[in-house]
Amino acid sequence: MSRARVRTWFAGFRRRETWAAYAFLSPWMAGFLLFMAAPMVISFVLSFTDYDALRPARSVGWDNYRQLFSDPVVRKSMLNTLVYTVLAVPATMAVSLALASLLARAGRRSAGFFRTVFYLPEITPKVAVGVLFLMLFNGQVGLVNHVLRMFGVEGPQWSTDPLWVKPGLVLLHLWSVGSTVVIYLAALQAVPRELHEAAELDGASPWQRFRRVTVPMISGALFFTLIVQTIAGLQTFDEAYTAFYGNAAAAVYSNDAALFYLVYLFRQAFEFLHLGYASALAWLLFLVIMLITVVQVRVGRRYVHYEGR
Repeated sequence: MSRARVRTWFAGFRRRETWAAYAFLSPWMAGFLLFMAAPMVISFVLSFTDYDALRPARSVGWDNYRQLFSDPVVRKSMLNTLVYTVLAVPATMAVSLALASLLARAGRRSAGFFRTVFYLPEITPKVAVGVLFLMLFNGQVGLVNHVLRMFGVEGPQWSTDPLWVKPGLVLLHLWSVGSTVVIYLAALQAVPRELHEAAELDGASPWQRFRRVTVPMISGALFFTLIVQTIAGLQTFDEAYTAFYGNAAAAVYSNDAALFYLVYLFRQAFEFLHLGYASALAWLLFLVIMLITVVQVRVGRRYVHYEGR
């Protein structure tokens, strides 16, 4: 076979592979265009309008965005969200890493069992978790305060005291750290044992081995979960809305400490039908998340270790 025919055959093969790849990717591409890209474009257009879904949209220019910076509830809800995220992300990462470290030392059979146990809460509906908050963290009859009283500690009013609402939600969030535990466990199991043995021979203590060997080797997983957990924290909605705003019974517990940004956005859109203003709120959150992620990526380049570098 001549070189020209071989070259032609390979070119046709590459074209067939390319079209096959596009065919396999087409369901995802269609879903992205229909359910992500198109709604984003529509919401961006609506953010410049006054629209309530009952009457045709009316253009208002930049009025919605001007209102964002003069609305005190926007500042309050954004501050609540940032405080919750600052509390929740380190707590989630620390608890997940501790559980993953315990699993890494367990036997293969027991590790598989406990890995499943830790992951099961991830499939619990978020609405059920929000209702669970009111049952566990009720100041008078909640299980958490009941356990604290057994040790002589008078627990706070988790669901009504503004100082304890967000810490209570953070503790409830720790119920579902299974996916992060699984990621950390995989990263820990990939750390070469020879590095720990060499550090031990050099006289390094367990804490020094963890700090100087384990953490750098799993820094990629830590960095990934930091970004993912930060984005998730800034988009907190389900538990807070269900517990504090979801029904008339929960409304008695509602206070500004639980008014997160997405809760305010949701209420503007679907309770007050200010869809144009809600779209502007959504785009502000998108810009905040993008800015924070860019900063994290730039800072992470200095501290994250990748094999091959």
